[in-house]
Amino acid sequence: MPVYFFNTLSRTKEELHPIENGKVRLYTCGPTVYNYAHIGNLRTYVFEDVLRRTLEVAGYDVRHVMNVTDVGHLESDADVGEDKMMLASRRESRSPWEIARYYEDAFFRDCAALGIKPPGIRSRATEHIDEIIAFIVELEKRGHAYVVDGNVYFDVATYPPYAELAHLVLDQEGEGARVEADPRKRNQVDFVLWFSHSKYPNQIMKWDSPWGVGFPGWHIECSVMGSKYLGDRIDIHCGGIDHIPVHHTNERAQSEARLGHRWVNIWMRGEFLNLDGAKMAKSLGGFVTLSGLVEQGFEPMHYRYFCLGARYRHPLRFSSQALSGARSAFESLKNRVIGWKLFPDKGRSDARVESYRERFWAAVFDDLDTPGALAVMWEMVKDPDLSSRVRLDLMTDFDRLLGFNVDAFHRPTVSADHARLIATREDARKSGDWATADAIRARLREAGIQIKDTPEGPDWYVVRDD
Repeated sequence: MPVYFFNTLSRTKEELHPIENGKVRLYTCGPTVYNYAHIGNLRTYVFEDVLRRTLEVAGYDVRHVMNVTDVGHLESDADVGEDKMMLASRRESRSPWEIARYYEDAFFRDCAALGIKPPGIRSRATEHIDEIIAFIVELEKRGHAYVVDGNVYFDVATYPPYAELAHLVLDQEGEGARVEADPRKRNQVDFVLWFSHSKYPNQIMKWDSPWGVGFPGWHIECSVMGSKYLGDRIDIHCGGIDHIPVHHTNERAQSEARLGHRWVNIWMRGEFLNLDGAKMAKSLGGFVTLSGLVEQGFEPMHYRYFCLGARYRHPLRFSSQALSGARSAFESLKNRVIGWKLFPDKGRSDARVESYRERFWAAVFDDLDTPGALAVMWEMVKDPDLSSRVRLDLMTDFDRLLGFNVDAFHRPTVSADHARLIATREDARKSGDWATADAIRARLREAGIQIKDTPEGPDWYVVRDD
């Protein structure tokens, strides 16, 4: 079955044709590790995980590279402000190196909790300074870069397709269009490749270079690491929609200027998560993290389910109410799966089994239509003519994409009172007091707890009628 993705560059949905047969080279923009990732950031990484899983299910060997920006990302993507790592260092009275490792670890813990597969290659900007310098030297030799006061700038005028990716109108991007004009630039849309001179001379993270002691610009990092680990041509490059007008546009310009040919075949971007519900935002300090959701009583998988309820390239409105709805749906699914495991039945299985499978994957292969895939999943879950064994088999297949880890679903914890009732019933059953055992089973069933007797003792799951 062919796979189709929406390409930001062409603004059309295109069939995937990998550069190398059977393999996909995937680059995803990773975190700037100066603070915890917020849930808007994490929505993008859930989308990229769904993309990777889709490619793997489609039979491709995916070489996935993600960068870690631990230097050079200024407050504004447009080369102004302070380095975010330095701001965090002063905020927390720790070295930028300590800051970087602490928040990098925190980011990947969040990813693991959300069922996001780790990249095959995790590349830190600070570990690629020599390659960054060599890349800039090559741009300089080719006439695409110029030096002023030790700063190296990319000359956008030397790359005519610059505006294509973001559909920019460059005559409206003159001086003043960005946050702060840089008098060293020939044109204000030019961007920094290397800083040897900035407003912040006390920058700690600096390296020797042909242009002076300094640090790299943010955009150059991804071009260098993408080319190093994936070669001169990449199948898919991902990031958030906010990366398109500046970061991805600049990456594309400097990479293709150096290479002399197309760098990325398909550009994909995840849309924004828009925060709704001022009460939750205020209670979490206006910066909603995954750990903040957990403190509110949610689980990471509830947020993953919430993200899958919308297409990755459509804006998604977040609220406590919406997340609560996702929690209810996920917990309902979880308990149904537990029920299938505990109470397998024969049921009737017919040709609809393969229809469900085909429709689910057809939705996914059509530009990651996760809402459509979830709709097929729920139709299957509620089909009374399918046996629990068949439904469990289909759910396990679908989980290769959904990432809920249904194999690990287990019986829920019950209250102390219900636990005592279960123990009392087991004692009655062992002593042959079937009337008491049946009466307690009925009481538990009224409370929403279904009991199954096994040779190892009683097992249970929570009954949901929704």
